[in-house]
Amino acid sequence: MRFATSPSVARAAALCLALCPAVLAEEGMWLPNAIPAAELKSKHGFEATPAMLEHLQKSAVRFSTGGSGSIVSADGLVMTNHHVGSDMLAKLSTPERDLLKTGFLAKDRGEELRCPDLELNALWSIEDVTDRVVAAGKGAADTAAAGESRRREITRIEDESEKATGLKSQVVTLWQGGRYHLYRYRTWRDVRLVFAPETAIAFFGGDADNFEFPRYDLDCCFFRIYQDGKPLKPEHFLEWDADGAKEGELVFTWGHPGSTNRLFTADHVAHMRDVEEPMGLRRLWRNEVKLATFMGRGTEEARIAREDFFGTQNGRKSSQGLLDALQDPSMVAAKRAGEEALLKRLAGKPEARDFEEGRRLVRESLAASKRLSREPGWYLARMRGGTLAGTARTLVRMKAEDAKPSAERLPEFADANRRTLEARLYSPAPIYPQLEIERMSSMLSGIAEELGLDDPLVVKLLAGKSPRARATELVRGTKLADVAARRNPDPADPMIAFMAAIDADARAARKAWEDQVEAPQELGYGKIAAARFAAFGDSVYPDATFTLRMSYGTVKGWTTDDGTAVPSFTTLGGTFTRAESRAGDPAFELPKSWLEARERLEPATPFNFVTTNDIIGGNSGSPVVDAKGRVVGLIFDGNLDSLAGDVVYDVTRNRAVAVDVRGMLEAMRAVYGAGALVEEMTAGRKGG
Repeated sequence: MRFATSPSVARAAALCLALCPAVLAEEGMWLPNAIPAAELKSKHGFEATPAMLEHLQKSAVRFSTGGSGSIVSADGLVMTNHHVGSDMLAKLSTPERDLLKTGFLAKDRGEELRCPDLELNALWSIEDVTDRVVAAGKGAADTAAAGESRRREITRIEDESEKATGLKSQVVTLWQGGRYHLYRYRTWRDVRLVFAPETAIAFFGGDADNFEFPRYDLDCCFFRIYQDGKPLKPEHFLEWDADGAKEGELVFTWGHPGSTNRLFTADHVAHMRDVEEPMGLRRLWRNEVKLATFMGRGTEEARIAREDFFGTQNGRKSSQGLLDALQDPSMVAAKRAGEEALLKRLAGKPEARDFEEGRRLVRESLAASKRLSREPGWYLARMRGGTLAGTARTLVRMKAEDAKPSAERLPEFADANRRTLEARLYSPAPIYPQLEIERMSSMLSGIAEELGLDDPLVVKLLAGKSPRARATELVRGTKLADVAARRNPDPADPMIAFMAAIDADARAARKAWEDQVEAPQELGYGKIAAARFAAFGDSVYPDATFTLRMSYGTVKGWTTDDGTAVPSFTTLGGTFTRAESRAGDPAFELPKSWLEARERLEPATPFNFVTTNDIIGGNSGSPVVDAKGRVVGLIFDGNLDSLAGDVVYDVTRNRAVAVDVRGMLEAMRAVYGAGALVEEMTAGRKGG
């Protein structure tokens, strides 16, 4: 039957549902210690035990490179996406051995490749520290002072926790300032690559099929955690259900969604629409063209810039999809209607005044954001000029920050964050001068384009040279590509001297942003959160924060605007049909390994599928598990309608896209000869 409701009406209706949590459908990125138990029981007859929830929580891992994963064997095997692991694949590659092109399979434990700077974290405990953080900001002279006091108290809490428990400790701001929870993590830094397919099948269809469905991607990658030089024997790991998921089945994801803004005010959403997203999109388009030009110079340039290019392409398509949704007039209108409905519900209560005061503070912060983002210092605070430039900035600031007590430092230099900082700073991963010159040149020319070549900041940055000549001088002159030089930095190193010369201005710009944008927003949203709690209780889930969340949904296709029914599953056989239909397009060329294995593959095997689970960027690599907690799939993407998921979820159209375990296991056996790995994963012994 034709889908009669227009996208704008559907999105507005979904947004109204989001503002009235009591009538939520399969929406929500729920805290692991606050799942919607009553809704799950009433709608699906599902009731999780505390032991099961703990098991799922402690089997999930967060990748320091951005993304999610899960421990899936008794020997510390970790499953994630190829595109989450691709940063490590690139760092482990050489011109002679391009793992992104050829894939990788360790035939035994001795062949597993140690990753240079990868950190995995599993959430081990949660503690509410809201009262302590809020109390630290009370009595402050203004919002800026209150924000600074809260930041210092957060650092004290994290340092105390790390010293007392030995666990990585992070205070997470929830509901944009409504609550503060202390998360403690088990951390592993000896992580080794075990298996990855070729990019040609992991990202089959390329940019054309990205955020689309049907899909035919083997977007998986496997690592192993080592502890004391031996494979980890985890307390918790996930079993596999080799039979996979069925149409209409209840499934869950446990992953780390990056960020959402669903609880933003109407004013804030309008600011995203008119200021933030268009500005970001312009820069993504520019960077994509620049990188494409660089890659066109030669085979080696294409290899070393591939990860940057794919990431930029993905960001551009995602940002464009979000902006398209935001430019639907019904989006902000529904937000405003929801706010007025909330005020009517709170009429006569003190929380109504809190809500109004919160909106006022947010409006003031947005005005400051718009003003500050046009000032030269904004470019200094956010400048990205490649690995060497970032390393130089870190070294300059680390020297200054280490002279202060931990609570008074910039948060990233606090004691609790030291090991993570040093693992990244002293990484032996390769650095490519030609790509570094391109990154820095692009940054400098971008600033010059926006401010003008005669702007005092631009004059200072370029020192009388063109952007490319200045970038070449700095990159070729620095010794920071050598880890030894980073451990004993020379203040006269040209890249360090460059960053030192602008650091005071960059710090001042950062402080202005924290004081005039972040602090009032946090205070304002804290008041707004209190009003929502008064109206709806704890049924309001917080926006995503790249921390562990549970979402639930069902395996289900959807119907497009023109009445086309999109099925829930694709098959391995459909992969070859899709390749043949796009013959001549490099993005749809199957790797040689697949062409040779075609007769060995069972064509009817399910390959990819879609669910109604609520996900966003950062969920990539999340396991899809059934009601018994067994792996049935691996999240790797969303459909086009899910790109609006930053601000709204629509159960009729938003879909998460996953690799089916049946297609994954069949390909590993028939294409790659990874039978021993399949046996390890499906051995069936329960963890935890």
